[in-house]
Amino acid sequence: MADIDNAEDLEAVWTRYKKNPGQKERDQLIVYYAPLVKYVAGRIASGLPQNVDQADLVSYGMFGLIDAITKFDPERGFKFETYAISRIKGAVLDELRSIDWVPRSVRAKAKSVERAMTKLESTLHRAPTDEEIADELDMTMDQLLAIYNQISSLGLVALDEMLSFGSGGESLTLGDTLADSHDGPGGMYERVEMRQMLAEAINRMNERAKIVLTLYYYENLTLAEIGNVLGVTESRVCQIHTKAVLQLRSRLAAQEREAV
Repeated sequence: MADIDNAEDLEAVWTRYKKNPGQKERDQLIVYYAPLVKYVAGRIASGLPQNVDQADLVSYGMFGLIDAITKFDPERGFKFETYAISRIKGAVLDELRSIDWVPRSVRAKAKSVERAMTKLESTLHRAPTDEEIADELDMTMDQLLAIYNQISSLGLVALDEMLSFGSGGESLTLGDTLADSHDGPGGMYERVEMRQMLAEAINRMNERAKIVLTLYYYENLTLAEIGNVLGVTESRVCQIHTKAVLQLRSRLAAQEREAV
């Protein structure tokens, strides 16, 4: 099996594979893009307990890479790496959810914070502050920040696993919100609507939260690197990210309920 050594080789392999999908070309693409899986697994592993083996995350992510290669359409103009990273993350997170390794108590805390955010935003017609959330939950600021840290350290909160659409509980990753040319009108409409809902929810967030989400999910910076950009600690960035994703989850859930 010949290696892909340059952009011309890569384009030629993609062209052959999409014209007549074969095992040889697929294997070449898997080998070429395999470092993406290790990269994504490393990012996810950094926020997980030490007993979670990174090698297992890599094996989960390979299924996402293969799925991305199968479904990717080069003619649509999207960069494959961006599309694949979302699919790989989704595959890893799906497997982590399936083995249900997150303690129920932590999931319960996340849900309680989401409910408080939804209630306060409905009352205040704006994003609640941490102080207001803490008051609603009858806890101190230190206790609330500790919950943010606990939720984030277990990898429970990520945009890649929080998108959902429809009463049937179907989940979508960020990559899934990119419309597929083979989708029917219904599927394309759902993805357009999800993108609009997500954009509206993000636009209502404060500037710092927007920056953290953009740098983490679209620029692929680490939390430490984002801390350097904002001039705050990595721990503080972690808290901002956790709160932002919990807010998005509660807002999307509220918008779905209103649409029913």
